[in-house]
Amino acid sequence: MDRFLRNFKVIQERIGPQRRICVPVKADAYGHGAAEIARASLDAGAFCLGVATVQEGVALRNGGILAPILVFSQSLLSEIPEIIKNELLPLVSDGDFIEILAKMAAEAGIRLPIHLKIDTGMGRMGCSPVEAPSLAKKIASSTSLEYAGTATHFAVSDSTAPDDLAYTEQQIVKFKEALGQIRAAGVDPGIIHAANSGAVVLHPDAWFDMVRPGIILYGYNLTGTPSPEIEPVMELRTNIILIKRVKKGETVSYGRTWASPNDTSIAVLPVGYADGLPRLASNKWQAVIGGKTYPLVGRICMDQCMADLGPDSVSPAGREVRRWDEASIFGGPAPSAAILAERIGTIPYEITCNINKRVPRVYET
Repeated sequence: MDRFLRNFKVIQERIGPQRRICVPVKADAYGHGAAEIARASLDAGAFCLGVATVQEGVALRNGGILAPILVFSQSLLSEIPEIIKNELLPLVSDGDFIEILAKMAAEAGIRLPIHLKIDTGMGRMGCSPVEAPSLAKKIASSTSLEYAGTATHFAVSDSTAPDDLAYTEQQIVKFKEALGQIRAAGVDPGIIHAANSGAVVLHPDAWFDMVRPGIILYGYNLTGTPSPEIEPVMELRTNIILIKRVKKGETVSYGRTWASPNDTSIAVLPVGYADGLPRLASNKWQAVIGGKTYPLVGRICMDQCMADLGPDSVSPAGREVRRWDEASIFGGPAPSAAILAERIGTIPYEITCNINKRVPRVYET
């Protein structure tokens, strides 16, 4: 947790005290544990939290979290009562949904805060900039809704390619123009927020009132720039549950994709793709045990993987690894999740988010 808090402080110092931070804790805080990360964030000064689903927001409320919680994705009609009951803040993109929320909030006898999402070039959620003023007036004129904020989201803000930098700046211009039109319509746009991780690093003109740093809080800067200085938060560790002898030519694991080139010893580790270690990393990754690196061999199984300890491990005199020794799969003494992601052609988000909830989380300070 100390690394997460250091990353949070780096972002705080970067954006200045006048701006707020919304901490996305969707997808179980990118695999790090939503409730724990939420509490630590709020204690450190976060203004609010962000989730993808109503169920994620309800889980936080059930865990005693009272801070504002933004729901980034479109909810289902059946979930609106839970939004109202748990005082969640939905982002809205269209007039029909605004009317539904207004009707159900009125029936519940409350005034529901909502944020208007504007699509400036992501091509996903959000209204068009042209629609924004009329939707803003619809929200502001409702007696059961509160216009609490205005947002957009960037498509390539983490890229330093000239075309992508220009595209993000174009998105910022469109957003500012839409905000101006909302104000010209006599509506206060509320808390204005747009900057995701890439924009926190590369686009200060997108910081507005609040930023929504995601992956950067968890220690991964995908912009290719050397700052800010952040550290990966997650380490995936396990322990050796068995060491067994394998003779030259014998195969290991499903599909017989690896045959031992020598007499060797194999360390069996109780972590597999059901835990979040990608099967695509089979025969492409390693474990760090006692400060030394050992290749993972054979296909990664649902619940186990195997490390080749090498021919020197055959004789007791040469054996340095023992049963029950700790093994680091990524993070800490091992390469980070970003390196693993690069090795198999994905992104660190996917690696950390895929760590299953059956894997215990231990928070070190």
